[in-house]
Amino acid sequence: MSSLIESPARPLPRTYSRWASLVVLCAGTLMTILDGNIVTVAMPAIQSDLGFSGPGLAWVVNAYLIPFGGLLLLVGRLGDLVGRKRMFAAGLAVFTAASVLCGVATSQGLLIAARAVQGVGGAMTSAVVLGMLVALFPEPREQARAIAVFSAVGAAGGALGTFLGGALTQALNWHWIFLINLPIGVVALLAALRVLAPENGAGLGRGADYPGAALVTGALMLTVYVIVGVGYRGLTATLLLAALALALFVAFTVRQARAARPLLRLRLFRSRLLSGANGVQVLMIGTMYGFQFIGALYLQRVLGYGELLTGTAFLPAPIAIGALMLGLSARTIGRFGAYRVLPAGLVLIIAGMALLSRAPVDGSYVTDVLPPLLLLATGFAAAMPALTGLAMSGAREEDAGLASGLFNTTQVVGGSLGLAVLTTLAASRTDDLLGRGTELVEATAGGYQLAFRVATLIATGALALAAITLRPRHD
Repeated sequence: MSSLIESPARPLPRTYSRWASLVVLCAGTLMTILDGNIVTVAMPAIQSDLGFSGPGLAWVVNAYLIPFGGLLLLVGRLGDLVGRKRMFAAGLAVFTAASVLCGVATSQGLLIAARAVQGVGGAMTSAVVLGMLVALFPEPREQARAIAVFSAVGAAGGALGTFLGGALTQALNWHWIFLINLPIGVVALLAALRVLAPENGAGLGRGADYPGAALVTGALMLTVYVIVGVGYRGLTATLLLAALALALFVAFTVRQARAARPLLRLRLFRSRLLSGANGVQVLMIGTMYGFQFIGALYLQRVLGYGELLTGTAFLPAPIAIGALMLGLSARTIGRFGAYRVLPAGLVLIIAGMALLSRAPVDGSYVTDVLPPLLLLATGFAAAMPALTGLAMSGAREEDAGLASGLFNTTQVVGGSLGLAVLTTLAASRTDDLLGRGTELVEATAGGYQLAFRVATLIATGALALAAITLRPRHD
């Protein structure tokens, strides 16, 4: 397996430890990922305290997702131009300050506005991390280990967010799910300024295509807006907005083909590995996000679990993911190659989702939830580091920040799309069963079973796409 970024290794000065830098990057990533999940369990408390309506409450999540997903590509490229360390540190500062505003919010408007600023800071921090990581670890085996650590932190952070959201809301109040970011953010920012090696970037004059930036940012924000509103927006409005987003993407593509200094070099997409890995990620992350959200609803609305017990029920997932990624993933990828590890992980994800598709009304956690949970965790622990390495291997060093932003963008789009599709199908199936006279709990379980069956098909599609686009070539 060749180096992921084909450039000579440039040793860092002794002052800057590569593994200490990895810890800082993981800390910043963990904070943003925790925030993306910690808020979901606290939503009922936020609604009760601030008086949100049902549709209005959705904007506590949407206000974060739209700028986060829309800006990843732009700030990833800007990180290449102004320096990734500067972008990462600035993102930490913005995110931490916005978290404090969220924590002290006493009105709907202030909370939503602060969540939008959080999304901006989260995008700035997340977009450049992978580019910094592959530059820090150009040697293949060390790079595999670093990606495994980074992926473990990200995956575990998602599940830990569910637990911490329930624990903090129940023990204190919902304000603390945001205020907890203040000490984490301050420490991470100070460590980033001290530990991360400085870099100047290519300069804003090389690639600062502002019309192109406006087009792609508008297109991505509109895409996320369309996806997150699928459940409550009419079909006609959804199709019109989707058509407008597509038109903006077409205009952006035309602009990049003709611009003297394009924001996004279209040759980036000629990389089979980069394009294929991002496509696989959309499907795989859509499956996993759907499981995390609908799985929590199944525990609460069908099995009758409370907030804290639901969060606790998910804890085996981050423990398994962390242990496997840190202990086995890097060595397995180093020995067998990412091309072979990725399909094996996807097969385990498919098996886990297939088991969940039977989710009975009188289910038991030990027999009906824990086995598929561990299968999904094991599969994700194998697949995610392999997929990350394959995606970044298709980028040159000067495009690493952009490739990192693209990979994070498809993660957000995939998660949002999977969540919108699966929750809409579940709700539709539940309503249909209720209309036939089925009891509420049984109808709810029936909706979740359909969602899990569709998620199984989506994961199967990810496996098929990986087999087609990511298989090694011997030419």
